[in-house]
Amino acid sequence: MVCRMEEVRATSAWVASHSSHVIVDLSGIEKLAEEIYDSIPKVEWNFEGIHYFDNGPLTVQYLFVLDALNFCFWPDNEMSYDHLAAGLKEVLLNDKSAFDADRLQKYTGPELRKMLKWPRPLPLEDERVRLLHEVGFELERSFDGKASRLVESCEKSAAKLVDLITSHFPGFRDHTVYKGHQVFLYKRAQIFASDVWGAFKGQGYGELNDIESVTMFADYIVPAVLQQLGVLKYSPSLSRAIESNAEISSGSEEEVELRACTVHAVEELRDFINNRYGKQVLSVELDLWLWAFGVRCHSLKHHRTLSIYY
Repeated sequence: MVCRMEEVRATSAWVASHSSHVIVDLSGIEKLAEEIYDSIPKVEWNFEGIHYFDNGPLTVQYLFVLDALNFCFWPDNEMSYDHLAAGLKEVLLNDKSAFDADRLQKYTGPELRKMLKWPRPLPLEDERVRLLHEVGFELERSFDGKASRLVESCEKSAAKLVDLITSHFPGFRDHTVYKGHQVFLYKRAQIFASDVWGAFKGQGYGELNDIESVTMFADYIVPAVLQQLGVLKYSPSLSRAIESNAEISSGSEEEVELRACTVHAVEELRDFINNRYGKQVLSVELDLWLWAFGVRCHSLKHHRTLSIYY
């Protein structure tokens, strides 16, 4: 079986080598590595205290619902990932059956808004509801309604877990075509594997013996951070589009390059730190450091794309 994450690495590297709008600056990677190699934190999954955790199967169910909905907050400038994570946590604290597979298949947009205590339609609300229904249906059909059974089926392999998710749940099939070549990114499937590993601290449901196979998670925050830190360089036209808050179409050359070059840059950064400094660091650890840097930098300008994948 071809490892899904190796597909992500290989196709992202191909995009980086054929890119027209985004350049990965190797000197920028070396400079950043020198600055951060001894300050990268080990992953503390719940460092904001906003996630549900009971050390059991309900936590896995929560994480799968969370990662099914973890995309595209920017159209509502008051909404963020924290609202989603904390809102879903509160739902479960009040009703342990809220994410049962049969109930996931029936939620409406207004009901999802009510769960999150959000006063207006959510960004891409219809798609969020559709994906909830998809998750409930396929969990019920193939995994006895339980995301924990999905995780148990992966035989302690993050690679197999990502393969299972992308095989069974179309909404997690994060791939596109770039200059005639298929490109794989699988952001939300990989982040679920990482979330389970991080939440359970590599034990129990979180025992994934190949967590190093997971790449970073190609979103809209980390590319902006890498550009600010001198690792990514943008063409003048792309810079203008981002600075002016112009929407960049999903699947466009610019959007694919932003995401794929980010994956490739973080993989190059990881390899450089490992080889130059002898420090074994995971892509998920680099991703957390870069993402945390980005969310603290309120002036950061990121690209704007309507997408269900991130």
